[in-house]
Amino acid sequence: MKSPLVVSVTGAAGQIGYSLLPRIASGQVFGYDQPVALRLIEIEPGMKALAGVVMELNDCAFPLLESIEATSDLDHGFKGTNWALLVGSVPRKAGMERKDLLGINGKIFVGQGQAIERNAAPDIRVLVVGNPCNTNCLIAMRNAPSIPENRWHAMTRLDENRAKSALAHRTGVHSRDVTRLAIWGNHSSTLYPDFENALIRGTPVSQHIHDRAWLEGDFIKDVQQRGAAIIAARGLSSAKSAAHAAIETVQTIRAVTPADDWHSVAIPSDGSYGVEKGLICSFPTRSDATTASIVQGVDLGEFGRVKFQLSLNELLEEKSMVSDLLPK
Repeated sequence: MKSPLVVSVTGAAGQIGYSLLPRIASGQVFGYDQPVALRLIEIEPGMKALAGVVMELNDCAFPLLESIEATSDLDHGFKGTNWALLVGSVPRKAGMERKDLLGINGKIFVGQGQAIERNAAPDIRVLVVGNPCNTNCLIAMRNAPSIPENRWHAMTRLDENRAKSALAHRTGVHSRDVTRLAIWGNHSSTLYPDFENALIRGTPVSQHIHDRAWLEGDFIKDVQQRGAAIIAARGLSSAKSAAHAAIETVQTIRAVTPADDWHSVAIPSDGSYGVEKGLICSFPTRSDATTASIVQGVDLGEFGRVKFQLSLNELLEEKSMVSDLLPK
């Protein structure tokens, strides 16, 4: 049997963690021949709930679940970690400005980045799910300077999945028939779901949907605001779909991407498409089963470039807001 893969999950007692952990323990994420050792991290007030999560995981008797450790200590939680899934973050509350949220969560991700720097395994890879995930990822990465930038990722796969579902529903096809759907920019209400380069059953979206006003209007708006719509409907934020998107992000990074497709993940820019180097920005990416790389030569068109720039401007603004948390 292989040596266990150490997987650390923050916010492990939360709703996303509750949906995510059984699928990691079952082998669905890292392979059905790969044992895993879970390091579950919570803040101190969440430790009682986390104890219940641990009890349930034990009661599942997963053959691949080698061990579980629950902790509020970041150094212990990231000790020897091969994959860190940073799920936990403070949600935005009524009356809270975006700058306030960035400052609160930013300090959390400073500590997590520093703990990953001190303790993680040499092959560590990180996926940030907790919002605002792009800038949280930037903060953690900058506070872990010895870890290569290509090991850091922020999740925009949920937005990709939402966009695919919307296009599939509009055209009466299955979501699996929608490919090359990229999310550009920030995981926020400014994100741009690129319908102009997406395909439905191998042909451009424009051949299936002739209502350009819908594509430029309601389609984009609905994808951008889907999270708010779910909160309005169920009284809680997305959990199962977010957990599923996190799983798919890890799976696609760990597999070779087909040459005729790509997937969305926010990664440190290498300067492509005019994006400032090091900024955590969502692009179309392909993986060689180890590293997600930006797909080159995608023509956004005039409409797409304008939309992408709006989201990019927001990312730069967020970076400016947390400049005091970014070591030089």
